Amino acid sequence: MLKTGLLLMFVFLQPYVWADEPILPVTMIPNLDAEQIELGKALFHETKLSVDNTVSCASCHSLETGGVDGLRRSLGVEGREGDINTPTVLNSALSFRQFWNGRAASLEEQINGPLTNPKEMGNTWQQAIATLKQDPAYVAAFGEIFDDGITAVNIRQSLAEFERSLTLSNARFDAYLKGDENAINPQEKQGYQLFKSYGCVACHQGVAVGGNMYQQFGIMNDYFADRGTAITQADLGRYTVTGDVDDQHVFKVPSLRQVAQTAPYFHDGSAETLAEAIQVMGYYQLGRTLPAADVALIESFLRSLAGSYTETSP
Repeated sequence: MLKTGLLLMFVFLQPYVWADEPILPVTMIPNLDAEQIELGKALFHETKLSVDNTVSCASCHSLETGGVDGLRRSLGVEGREGDINTPTVLNSALSFRQFWNGRAASLEEQINGPLTNPKEMGNTWQQAIATLKQDPAYVAAFGEIFDDGITAVNIRQSLAEFERSLTLSNARFDAYLKGDENAINPQEKQGYQLFKSYGCVACHQGVAVGGNMYQQFGIMNDYFADRGTAITQADLGRYTVTGDVDDQHVFKVPSLRQVAQTAPYFHDGSAETLAEAIQVMGYYQLGRTLPAADVALIESFLRSLAGSYTETSP
């Protein structure tokens, strides 16, 4: 009880803004395993995980470009186009589920998807393991960390540990939340106030500024009718997982942490620019047509949310 009281006193004595805000600053995930991170990093860039040795995780999730590839839909083995826009891997550990439809409960479970998807890596676990076992460097690396060497469980664990290390805590907006009033400029502060007053924070809040709930795409207006193209399997969202008709067009709310770097936007990659994405959200989720000046201010705020990735991040 004494320790709790002292902690609360410490928190309230700090010049932090975030105690009264819907967005919280990113904090580092504790107790990560450095050896697993290093092995996971090698695996993340390893094309041998794909059936034809051409595609790695980094092919679609470039760490130098916001954790995405900038394509509407990524290209897998033999140039096959995927079905849905690739979300960023940066800060992915902050989300409560993985994939747009939330079908994976963890980063470890998520890894099964791309490795076995015929439009992505097109591989099997049996073949991926056999390929890695032919590489003495991987045999040695796994042997040093895991008693049972190269297994699907250990590959998933190492990759997930590396992905957890991609949680970035150096955003300017976080510095502002922690009390540095000069970390963001007046336009960004105005944009944040608009982000709250319009109601964007109803879905985009918390540490990840999203990533912690599901929501229907097109609450106030029918996005899919207006889009004018046929409904795809990817458009069905949570319905493909639950089979519940009420889950049609329901998706995991994406994190906005790196949103300035991850165009094009939405599950279908239909919005080419961040300004366009803000307008779409205003109309279809809030029922509002946002003035261009407000869009520009909100965009400036969103740009302050991003952390920067380097080899020594976060």
